[in-house]
Parts: sequence; C-alpha cells; structure tokens
Amino acid sequence: MKQSLKSIAAFLMIGAILFSFTAPVHAITEEKPIVVYGDALSDAEKQEVKNLLDVGDNESTEEYTVTGEDIANYIGGDPNSNMYSSAKIMGESDGSGLSINIVTPDNITDVTTEMYANALLTAGVENATVDVASPVQVTGTSALTGIYKAYDAEGEQLDKERMELANDELGVATDLAEKEGMNQEKVSELLTEIKQAIAEQNPATKEDIEQIVEEQLNNLEISLSEEDRQMLIDLFNRMRDLNIDFGQVRDQLEDIASKVQDLINDEGFWNQVEAFFNNLFRMLGNLFDSVFGEAS
Repeated sequence: MKQSLKSIAAFLMIGAILFSFTAPVHAITEEKPIVVYGDALSDAEKQEVKNLLDVGDNESTEEYTVTGEDIANYIGGDPNSNMYSSAKIMGESDGSGLSINIVTPDNITDVTTEMYANALLTAGVENATVDVASPVQVTGTSALTGIYKAYDAEGEQLDKERMELANDELGVATDLAEKEGMNQEKVSELLTEIKQAIAEQNPATKEDIEQIVEEQLNNLEISLSEEDRQMLIDLFNRMRDLNIDFGQVRDQLEDIASKVQDLINDEGFWNQVEAFFNNLFRMLGNLFDSVFGEAS
C-alpha cells in the first residue's frame, strides 16, 4: 500500500513538472507592459513613439524591436518590409476582452481598431489592451507582427497558422474597403457578424460557411463581386478548418459589434465628416477664385 502511494505521488510530481513546461506562460500583465518598436524608426522617431505610447522609464516594461525577418517568420511576409508601426501591449484579467487604441489615427491609414480586434481574436489573442502608433503614415497592417512577437518573446505561444490567417483577414478587410467602396466600419461589421453566426451555428462544411456568408451579406444589404464573395467564403472556411472556436470569445465579438454599431450610428461623427468636406470645398472654392481672379 505504501509503495502504491509513493508511485502515485511520484506520478503526480512528474505530471506537475511536465505541466509547468507545457502550460502557457501568461507573462504579459498590466504591471508588466510590453512595447514593440518598428525597426525602421530613426532614434528621433523612436523617442516620439515612446512619448505617444506613454512609455516611461519603468523597469518592468519590456521592449523589443520587430523586423522584416519577423514578418517573414510569423506570417510569411516580405522580409524586406519597412516596419514603422509600433505597439504597447498590456495583459488584462480573464473576461476583460480586447481594447484597441490607435494613438495616431491620421498615420494608420487602412486599419481600424475593430479590424485589429477581429484579427487578433482570430490569432488567439484575448484579454489585452493594445495601443498602436506610428510617427509616419503607414497602412498599419505590420503592427500585428509586433504584437505576435511580444507574445512569443514573453512565452505565450500563438499558433502560426492562426497568425497567418489573421493577417490574411486584415488583408481581406482592407481590400474590401478599397475595391468595393465600403467604409471601414461596414467591413468590420460584416466580418464580426459572420464570426458571430459561426459561433452560434458551428458550421460543419464549406457549404455551411457559404450559406452564413450569403445570409450576412443579405442582412447587411451588401453586394459584392463574385471574386470578393468567394474570397470571404475561402477565408472563413480556413477558420473552420483550423477549428477556431469563436464561441469561446462570443462576448468579445459582441463587444466589437457594439462598438462598430455605435460608430455607424454616431450622428456626431458623421456631422464632423460632413463639416470637414464642407470646409474643404469652401477652401478649394476660395483658392480657385483667387487663382482665376489673379489670372484675369
């Protein structure tokens, strides 16, 4: 009997040791933020980014640099890419969700906070606050690679296929905004609604995915070319193949959907857009009047 108890104890100890090596290390916390800088930044630009991201001289802050080699390693991208986008990541408690802040919205031209949140959920990132900044105008897509590197450097392994898929999702989102003339908020709404439907229906086949995509396009009254419609179906079918369980992050998807809807319904926001263009046309009109007046 005593020998059996010793054997069981030894087994449990070995199991505990093995678990300590295989369990994810949740090293990114609110008390220990991670900052990742694009390697194309000059010294002056890096200091500007530090100020933008409110990075002090806190000894607990870990700092890394993301390079073109990283973009090739994590998502199979171009190793010659110039990396300017930088990010600060702070872990949050379970259930907090994802909070994305674009600190320099004028310089992140193609990606919205909701697009980042959607892609990060696809990659497997949950419960974090992420601040993104760039001192120069960039698309913003490379910021994902820096976030992936931060998790990897701190011992939290993200699945490479999911990271590549998340990057492709961001590419699809920006393509739809450019090619189909949809605003970025509408694109984010579409992707989020499709994910929510997948979470609820748990599709088993590509045909099921196709039906969900068609339903959401109809619900949102969005018309796409056959090429872009197929691009969406293929993207979400890859998610199905990877067995990404969006049911586990349903609350975060609902939070993204709510934020997108608030922005779409924000009358003040659209009033600001209208005022901007009115002022722009007024300035152009004055400019033309001045030019033609001098010419006559």
